Amino acid sequence: MTKGFLNRLLPAGALALAGALTLSASAWADTIKVGIIGPFSGPFALQGKNFQAGAEAWLAQNGKTVAGHDIELVYRDLPTANPQQARALAQELIVRDKVQYLGGVYFTPDAMAITPLLKQGNVPLVIFNAATSAIMNSSPLVVRTSFTLGQTTTPLGKAAVERGVKKFVSIVSDYGPGVDAEGAFKKAIEAAGGEVKEAIRIPLNTTEFSPIMQRIRDAGAEGVFAFLPSGPPTLGFVKAFSDTGLKKAGVKLFAPGDLTQESDLPALGEAAAGLITSFHYAVSHESEINKRFVAAAEKAIGAPDLLSFPAVGAYDGMFVISKMIAATAGKQDAEKAVEAVKGLGWESPRGPVKIDPETRHITQTIYLREVAKDAQGRWINKEIASVPEQKDPGLAK
Repeated sequence: MTKGFLNRLLPAGALALAGALTLSASAWADTIKVGIIGPFSGPFALQGKNFQAGAEAWLAQNGKTVAGHDIELVYRDLPTANPQQARALAQELIVRDKVQYLGGVYFTPDAMAITPLLKQGNVPLVIFNAATSAIMNSSPLVVRTSFTLGQTTTPLGKAAVERGVKKFVSIVSDYGPGVDAEGAFKKAIEAAGGEVKEAIRIPLNTTEFSPIMQRIRDAGAEGVFAFLPSGPPTLGFVKAFSDTGLKKAGVKLFAPGDLTQESDLPALGEAAAGLITSFHYAVSHESEINKRFVAAAEKAIGAPDLLSFPAVGAYDGMFVISKMIAATAGKQDAEKAVEAVKGLGWESPRGPVKIDPETRHITQTIYLREVAKDAQGRWINKEIASVPEQKDPGLAK
């Protein structure tokens, strides 16, 4: 890391502190710090708690030492999408806390604000959630262990038409992942013989959905495709869809799994029953690896009903970071670290996955799910079909 880089990162009053830092690779020889940025407070705090649960679950199962180096997690709170604050937090982690790796990031605009810092900071970024394809093109030092909206949405087109629904209204949050989801669904539905009659984009902070439900009714659609970021918006949207009578009227709702995260299912109840989603992970996924992961992550988060999909992105993110640490023998070398995990494959709690050597995005199985009750009467995302080895269509060549 150069002195010039420090001068650009730090305000003038902090330069004396910067000069006191020892920034050689040996400074990280005994303890390797991993900085995790996420929403640990505010309306999306549950997602940050899942980042922490996934990361802590990995450490609990695998130990806090990799290649003879102790691992220390350093958390920074970013309550809502705020690119300026995201950049400031990343700078703080790189310069003051001397992290060798960055992870987390819930919203795409925040990831895009961080990536310009990576090369000069000599730090890779492992994305635990942010889901726009373009992030991967913004820096060669980014690796993704989550998903993209194009990847999770594409299988829905065929599934919807197979269920007799051909005329749709599309509703998405108006930011990168929403635009990706809108485009992927339109392409998939048209390829399957359906039609998107109207495409609606709504502000990211929308919480009042009655006008949207009226537009759906006025359009005479047979089905609705919807994407909003998991949290209060998705809970409100699904409840509004049911409460305004659209579900009872026979309009079918299809969505990526953000709309039915497990932590919301008890509150949604019958309002979500039968809702068809496609996603990369369900807490109820049947495998021994997932059962062990769920047990560790539930212990880490403190309440089983809080566990949701961001935890698996963090868990697998820590696995990838551990491989980077081993490949670099604990030294700070971002390019070598990223190069070491290109093509890396493993059995995740979600199923078989692989880091695409060209795009650095994760290749994985996408599951078609239906909201239903399990044998114990709990609402779950029941997997009913799978589409293996799905790359991100926004990046695939």
